[in-house]
Amino acid sequence: MYGLINKAIRGLVVEQFGQEAWDRIRRRAEIEDDDFVSMTNYDDSLTYDLVGAASEELGLGADAILEGFGGYWVRYTGVEGYGHLLDSAGSSLPEFLANLDQMHARVKLAFPDLKPPRFRVSDSDEAGLVLHYYSHRPGLAPLVIGLVKGLADRFGDVVEVEHLPMNTDGDEHDAFRVRYVSRGQGVQRS
Repeated sequence: MYGLINKAIRGLVVEQFGQEAWDRIRRRAEIEDDDFVSMTNYDDSLTYDLVGAASEELGLGADAILEGFGGYWVRYTGVEGYGHLLDSAGSSLPEFLANLDQMHARVKLAFPDLKPPRFRVSDSDEAGLVLHYYSHRPGLAPLVIGLVKGLADRFGDVVEVEHLPMNTDGDEHDAFRVRYVSRGQGVQRS
């Protein structure tokens, strides 16, 4: 994963738990240099190690950490110079989710080694939708839940997200039923 992800993990921990907590997590994950370079591709194991160390150090489950990071990622990218990219992907939650693959194609221009997940929206109506998630990286479904909630918040929506592991005709992937609790007025600019 790119350094931008690891920098965001550091930002989340420092913001919510303090610098000392980050230092303990970094040491537990055996990371000496945390000057992550945004545009550098790091081995996925480093990010997984950070999540595992944070789980142990903070006494939180990895799923809770990943979900919290998903919501934080939406805010973080909005203020780290990617707000215009987020704005261009859609003016409502369903439109944005339907455009995730196209947005990742644009991001890949700046991050050529990017191996993004794929998404597909189905069963969209006024009550909600189903988001299908395909990734070669295991265990990140809670992160997607946090992303969807964070994106919903960006559009002024409140949603409930239910994880639906799928295996139809050998097509194993994760799906998420997204139900609206309340609908907002569109994009909340960063």
